[in-house]
Amino acid sequence: MKKTLLLSSILSTLASTSTLAEQLDTISVESTKLTDVSGEEVKSADLADALSKKVPSISIIRRSGISNDIILRGQKRDNINILIDDSKVYGACPNRMDPPTSHILTNNIESIEIIEGPYDVENFGTLSGAVAITTKKPAEKLQGEVSVNVGSWDYRKTAATFSGGNKSARFLVSVSSETSAQYEDGDGNDFYQQIENLGLPSPVGVQYKDIYRDLDAYDKKTFLGKLYLDITDNQEMRLSYTANRSDDILYPSSPMDALYDDSNLYNLGYTIKNLGEYSRALDVQYYVTDVDHPMSTFYRNSSGPNSANEKTNHLTTEMQGVKIKNQMDLTDNSELTLGIDSSIRNWDGQFEGEGTQTAVTGSASIPNVDTENLALFAILETQQDNINIKTGLRLDDTTITPADSSSLPDNDYSGLSANIMTTIQVNDQLRYFVGLGRSSRVPDARELYFTGAMTNGIMVMTPVIGTPTLNETTNTEIDLGTEYSANNYTFKSRFFYSQLNDYIYFNADATIGAFENIDASIYGIELSGAYFINDELFIDYGLAWLRGEKDSALDGQTDTDLADITPLKANVSANYEYGYKNIASLEVVAVDAWDNFDADNGEQVIAGYGVVNLKVTHNFSNKFELTAGIDNLLDKTYAASNTYKDLTLLTDGTGDIILMNEPGQYAYLNATYKF
Repeated sequence: MKKTLLLSSILSTLASTSTLAEQLDTISVESTKLTDVSGEEVKSADLADALSKKVPSISIIRRSGISNDIILRGQKRDNINILIDDSKVYGACPNRMDPPTSHILTNNIESIEIIEGPYDVENFGTLSGAVAITTKKPAEKLQGEVSVNVGSWDYRKTAATFSGGNKSARFLVSVSSETSAQYEDGDGNDFYQQIENLGLPSPVGVQYKDIYRDLDAYDKKTFLGKLYLDITDNQEMRLSYTANRSDDILYPSSPMDALYDDSNLYNLGYTIKNLGEYSRALDVQYYVTDVDHPMSTFYRNSSGPNSANEKTNHLTTEMQGVKIKNQMDLTDNSELTLGIDSSIRNWDGQFEGEGTQTAVTGSASIPNVDTENLALFAILETQQDNINIKTGLRLDDTTITPADSSSLPDNDYSGLSANIMTTIQVNDQLRYFVGLGRSSRVPDARELYFTGAMTNGIMVMTPVIGTPTLNETTNTEIDLGTEYSANNYTFKSRFFYSQLNDYIYFNADATIGAFENIDASIYGIELSGAYFINDELFIDYGLAWLRGEKDSALDGQTDTDLADITPLKANVSANYEYGYKNIASLEVVAVDAWDNFDADNGEQVIAGYGVVNLKVTHNFSNKFELTAGIDNLLDKTYAASNTYKDLTLLTDGTGDIILMNEPGQYAYLNATYKF
């Protein structure tokens, strides 16, 4: 069964007669792996939405109909690492309109590995977790697929993928086009009406102009191209390019929208195998990613008649990285990986104003900042009888330099990350694991230097939000867990405790330098598994519970609750497999009310909710597949994202922040032809 294979890939046991290389592929106690993402997630391109429905420890931060962000174990932004084919991509928007997850489409994704905790030393900045995305690989045999997807609110998507070649050269090309009107919540309110329900005087600056009230929510086009070349029997070169072109993306909970969001991802990889005694595999990777993102008041009343008083914050970012790593077999039971990781990120932003707003033109929001990192890392993995021990070490040196160094200080950071994960295989069914790790991440340019914000359509150039004296954040964490697999059920449990020192936190009461370092802790329990009733019917489930606390309240405040700590969340799915590759699923996503939240910094009470989703996938042949589904079957009105003030969000007349409701009942149909 398809689900059985997925779970067994996560919970598979170690065979005592297998080689170490085979064993290493099965060990995943520090991570969760989702496979066949492109096949499972046909509804839209929004990866954040898909992850929040599949993984209990991940929640969505709803900003729009697309390009939404995620929270992993109470962590977001730079506290978690997003990797696409081992390359790093950052969004350009300081208000997270274009998070890294928005620069890749679900239909191009082969698998996703979610690393929970500080157990990744290969990549810069993995503080509390990582989401490692692997896109589709070229195949030797000529093959392809074409899909057409339609849904509620005039959702339309077409996509096509072609791949082929031979043993020496293989290619893959994927293109897509996607658009949607504004979604409606369970009460039938679209984006325009959700702002209107704030009760602000009318007309108000943040309201969409009447001529744009029915504007589509977004228009998105993408391209993915790959070429794999086998230069010799032991040498392979991999080239890939991803282009994302998104236009007119509406963000109703913010005072600005994105005129466009363009990104380019270039990746070059080279592998040489079996060089000798000290090199089983040598990997070299070079990548460049860039994002161009102007956000503007163009569609809002605040821009004036004919948008004569339009205000824009035009931001760009570019990331270049090089990684070299060498894998060697020390013994039949141990493997050592040594590597060098280097990167430089530039982030630049300028305000532009028309008419009455020309005074802001030329002012820097992000002052052309370079973040340069150089690191050495090592990973040692050893298998002794029924015990597997994996240790990692990383030494970082980072320099952050703004272009205007005369008025803004440089910042230098050095960090040592280390971890150890031990797995004990008690028998073929049961294993235990314990992990201990320490990692760090440096402040980004927004946290250090950002200037200016929008308050309900009015540009505020002061106070300076960034704090140039921030320390890097350090996470020290312990993870304990068990995995059990029987004939008809599997079970995985995990407890973690994370101590965050110099955690970078937003203080809503600060008059200048709104980010500050605090000490805090996050701890929680995660449960997941599946029960197979028979060969056709099975149930899979997951549950996550968190608690986050500051060691002490911020100056002038009393609340010690940590922001972004999502309540108890459960995902349960009943699945019926019939015939050949046919499956019907009934899914429930339930979240408790927000009872523990940081009211001093903008969070508020949110009611709990339960949402029912239906999906049926039917294969009429090996070539034609039809998927139909309904999300939020009962048309519930609910909000999943809270209102921590580290984002610039709309407020009503009393200062309460807008709660962005999730989509109401959404029906979709997808047809795929494969050849």
